Amino acid sequence: MKEKVNEEVLNEKQQLKLEKKKKRRKIGRRILLGIIAVIALFIAIISLITALGNKSNLKKIATIEKVKYENQLVPEKDEKGNWTFTSDEDLKVIQLTDIHIGAGWLSLKKDLMAINAVATMLTAEKPDLVIVTGDIAYPVPFQAGTMNNKSAAKIFADLMEQLGVYWTLGYGNHDTEAYSRYTREEISDFYGSGAYKYCLFRKGPDDVDGYGNQVINIKKTNNIITQSLYILDSHSYTGGDIFGIFWKYDNIHQNQVNWYIKNVKAYNEINKKTAEELGLIDFDPAIRSSMFFHIPLVEMKDAITEYANNDFKDTDNVEFIYGAAGESGKVVFCGIGEDTMFETIRELGSTKAIFNGHDHLNTLSLKYKGIQLTYGMSIDYLAYIGISEKGFQRGCTVITYKPDGSYEITPENYYQDKYVPIFEREKVTMDKPTMVVPEQ
Repeated sequence: MKEKVNEEVLNEKQQLKLEKKKKRRKIGRRILLGIIAVIALFIAIISLITALGNKSNLKKIATIEKVKYENQLVPEKDEKGNWTFTSDEDLKVIQLTDIHIGAGWLSLKKDLMAINAVATMLTAEKPDLVIVTGDIAYPVPFQAGTMNNKSAAKIFADLMEQLGVYWTLGYGNHDTEAYSRYTREEISDFYGSGAYKYCLFRKGPDDVDGYGNQVINIKKTNNIITQSLYILDSHSYTGGDIFGIFWKYDNIHQNQVNWYIKNVKAYNEINKKTAEELGLIDFDPAIRSSMFFHIPLVEMKDAITEYANNDFKDTDNVEFIYGAAGESGKVVFCGIGEDTMFETIRELGSTKAIFNGHDHLNTLSLKYKGIQLTYGMSIDYLAYIGISEKGFQRGCTVITYKPDGSYEITPENYYQDKYVPIFEREKVTMDKPTMVVPEQ
């Protein structure tokens, strides 16, 4: 009898434990569902804010007037399928770099600042061509509030279409992050879809690494080519640093160098044939060229280091042209590997100027071993902490190509009086940095 009572008591205790366990599970499920509901609501809210904010910025873009050209040059494709501008006068190219449109709920205000800067300068400058050396998009979620890099691409493409300015780009490391929604190939398909009349972007040959390896030529009305503009994909992160945490950047790949060599030689031959047909005597058919890409070559770091170590005075190899190095630490965040790009450029003798971005606070232009290496004035309001309050580095780089193949480079600061802002312009400090010796 006693054993039976004990067994009943034990069963009751087990039943109570089971009921408590079920109750805890039920409460746990409710808490989990509550958390999921809160997260879903948060995502829905920020998605709505992002959609409405981007829509608002696109509406503002739609109010911007087209750039007023007296006689806008219209490019045509040559026999190799590459774009060509024809002019017997000066041709103006503007380099923009590191625009960093986030297109997320956290970056909407700064996105409009970037839109304003680009539209204001291009409206005043009236360039024949704009080349963006990377980082149109900045889909970093903790700063932008989104990983959708296509939204930023659309905002910029819509802006350029509204302005009616011909443009192309070479990719930066942020345009297609490892975690961003769209790949380089997908973004290339977007830019190259033909939906944007003024976008000259070409995906590039399939047998060459990267996307957007392109050449654009400038020729005179007699068909003599006076300048070739090479745009390259300088890739992104390498060495296992897929998120770019350790600043391990890639280099120009050898098959890109080979593609460059092939094109330089091919267009020189075309020029030679044209000159013969025109009966030009003692004509040098070798075409001068410029190169545009995002991540600087290691030779940029070599040049700045040599200049800094010589008490910031010219050396046999380095000639200071203009600007300042505002980055700290390494100063130049170039590729960590080796490439033959610079050596090949010197050997061929075609390219006289290289333009890159990437290091937003560097505005230097130096001649190194006879080649001018230039950091473009950047746009970025978002990526660097506090950079929206700095103004010395923000602007565009104007490159004027002459009919004789020579060029002039002028850095233009956004906060000049000649640039009348389309929307209200922010106030910034204009303190210039003190040059430092790069860390090794």
